[in-house]
Amino acid sequence: MDIVLHLADEWVLDKAWATLLPISAFTTASTNTPGLYNSSHAPFLPSHSSAWSQLISYIPHPPLPDELLTSPFVSSETIASAWPRDYLPRQALSLLTITFVGIHILYFLFAGLSYQYIFDHEMMKHPRFLKNQVKLEIQMSMQAFPGMILLTLPWFLAEVRGYSKMYDNVDEYGWLYLVASIFLFLVFTDYLIYWVHRWEHHPICYKWLHKPHHKWIIPTPFASHAFHPLDGYLQSVPYHIFPYVFPLHRKLFLGLFVFVNFWSILIHDSDMITGHPLEKVINGPAHHTLHHIYFTVNYGQYFTWADRMGKSYRQPKSEYDPMAEVKAAEAKRTKLALGKDQ
Repeated sequence: MDIVLHLADEWVLDKAWATLLPISAFTTASTNTPGLYNSSHAPFLPSHSSAWSQLISYIPHPPLPDELLTSPFVSSETIASAWPRDYLPRQALSLLTITFVGIHILYFLFAGLSYQYIFDHEMMKHPRFLKNQVKLEIQMSMQAFPGMILLTLPWFLAEVRGYSKMYDNVDEYGWLYLVASIFLFLVFTDYLIYWVHRWEHHPICYKWLHKPHHKWIIPTPFASHAFHPLDGYLQSVPYHIFPYVFPLHRKLFLGLFVFVNFWSILIHDSDMITGHPLEKVINGPAHHTLHHIYFTVNYGQYFTWADRMGKSYRQPKSEYDPMAEVKAAEAKRTKLALGKDQ
């Protein structure tokens, strides 16, 4: 996430923070007490200062360079923010903003494309497809995002402040490890998510924690993030743990972060394509469709091996396809309509 933060600072946030908290609002202060904050002394502001400058001059900020404090004002050519890039409050607020915007873009882009081009809209005729379900799925996702983002913030904040094992130079671990780390990431997170997901089905917490997501018996791609906020966060924790346990290239982590959101959307398209050679290995849309219908099978995220070990695996078969119920309901309605016409 530090790559995204750096780019956001370069393109947008430096100017935004310089506008919101310009260093010129603090440069006439008579003291520069060392420490995290030095704004306990109200600065003397010249008469030409704006009301906004006077207001923000009381906001905490790190110590400013002495050369700025000795100047009566800071010229427009040196506009900068009193909150530098490495200042913790700035990083936290910037990350909150970036994550909030980013998850909405990923959600509506990938879910919208999947809904438009992959999801079979005939599934919306299924007897268990709810009235206004797509709208409800989107509403629940929108309500869940703020809570999930706040819970995730400490992981991203620790990452950008250098506490993870992420690295920049491929030569540090080599190309072989770079490729191997992809599979390690998928296997590690898949196994942990399996147990988090299975635990969420325990009666002690299922009703209030995970049942809201199982409201969608026949999900659309927009159900992918329609969770209780804590549920969505807990299932994401393995992704955040990984780079604190294993070295991971920063750009690779960013790519994997996008991939896992894409995959979460993909497996919620209610597709039941069966008979392909990878269905016994990859936990795809058909497997997850069965999970939403039968609840206690196929907890895995990417692979089927954890479900096989945990004896919760169910092989997708054409006879389990919910489309069969759609066709049966259509046939019944047609038969009734013909009966009325006679």
